[in-house]
Amino acid sequence: MSSILKVDEIQDTSGNNIINENANTVTIGKSGDTVNVVGTLQNNGNNAVGITMADNWRLSAAYTSGTGQNDITSNWERNDTSGTGFIGTGMTESSGIFSFPQTGIYLIHAGTYMVGQNANYAGLIIKTTTDNSTYSEQTLGYNEVGSATNEHSGVLISYIFDVTDISTHKVKLTSETAAAVTISGNTSADRTYLRFIRLGDT
Repeated sequence: MSSILKVDEIQDTSGNNIINENANTVTIGKSGDTVNVVGTLQNNGNNAVGITMADNWRLSAAYTSGTGQNDITSNWERNDTSGTGFIGTGMTESSGIFSFPQTGIYLIHAGTYMVGQNANYAGLIIKTTTDNSTYSEQTLGYNEVGSATNEHSGVLISYIFDVTDISTHKVKLTSETAAAVTISGNTSADRTYLRFIRLGDT
């Protein structure tokens, strides 16, 4: 048979509050106390402490970009190299469009190295949408690709995205070059990649 204990306050043997409820606010312990949680502290089914989602994607094969802006739409894979870390549900990807598993504030970090010649410049752009249709440039990074054969160039960029609706808030990675270059990819190491870390609630 189940039992119900109805109280507003629980104290220890010295009369100090252990648990107190007032106006729908539950207070555990008092100032100066250490609260030790054995197990997983959750907020509505999700981990309430620390980073709850971290995911890493990369291009598994290189492709040659066209001139101007070109979305990177194929050959994306989740990093599966031995030792790679992963937390939570993770992102989903379709034709280069990345969707988020839950609302929150996300750090998006992207990087690449490119190979070409006489391109003048080559870069990466993080684009996001809040209506699942119109994408805006959020972060742009460029570097010079010189005139010698097989010049190498690298770009790193990042952006913090407030995802308030997972059905409409999405992200993609775009290259922008003055001439065709090779966007590097590899199935065993991160050459061109996107990393996602959920920092906290929106």
